[in-house]
Amino acid sequence: MKDPYDILGVRADASQEDIKKAFRKLAQERHPDRHPGNPAAENDFKELAAAYDLLSDPQMRTRYDRGEIDASGARRPRKNTGSTGRGPFGRGFRGRKGQGPIKVDGADVEYTIEVAFADAAKGTETQVTMANGKRLKVTVPPGTRDGQSLRLRGQGLSGLGGGADGDALVEIKVKPDPLFRREGDDIHMDVAVGLAEAVLGGRIEVPTLDGPVMMTVPAGSNTGTKLRLKGRGVAWGNGQHGDQYATLKVVLPSPPDAELTDLVKAWSARKASKVRS
Repeated sequence: MKDPYDILGVRADASQEDIKKAFRKLAQERHPDRHPGNPAAENDFKELAAAYDLLSDPQMRTRYDRGEIDASGARRPRKNTGSTGRGPFGRGFRGRKGQGPIKVDGADVEYTIEVAFADAAKGTETQVTMANGKRLKVTVPPGTRDGQSLRLRGQGLSGLGGGADGDALVEIKVKPDPLFRREGDDIHMDVAVGLAEAVLGGRIEVPTLDGPVMMTVPAGSNTGTKLRLKGRGVAWGNGQHGDQYATLKVVLPSPPDAELTDLVKAWSARKASKVRS
């Protein structure tokens, strides 16, 4: 068997954490699930696991460094005993001589998927394709936030020798929406209103996550006026929802309306004369 330090690609004086990081990285790269159809992949992975198995045990690693045992864990003849200057780590693998087959827990795998703003807010189902071609169903719960990770138990790389399967960690990226902005569990948006609705009040149609609804604009509204649509925000559990807020933007007709222009001129002149008097 090759030198376990060489197999893991670490120095003989590597720290416990360095050995752990090296194994996790290589375990994901060399796992048989990532190399379907390659009969040598499983043996290659077992060799990697055996190297980690030995170096993860402080006592076994010390004995190996002293030359008391070989890379398989078998005792060397006493005359070969000596120090080669090598040292600890975690546990979780079995397979040294006399201990039965190697037991390796499968590594976790990470994926990133994009979902639409409305789907993240209301919840949806989608799929992610693993490296081995397997497709996993992902249930995105209502109210999912951008950057949130979902853990799919047992859907990572499979374990070997009776080891537990790893998990799939799916990070959710929420696509920006051209209309809606999320603040906490509330949704905000800008709504254009004409001069007539702003001055006189009226009913206008407003888009929501569940489709358009009618909203009342109070008379005398101005740009910046904020109106609330209760319960039209993001779901956050037990059937509860945040609210939706519509910020009004008063828009003049385009092209300019001559009648409106004359009306405003007359009104402005009357206001000016009252000020002078």
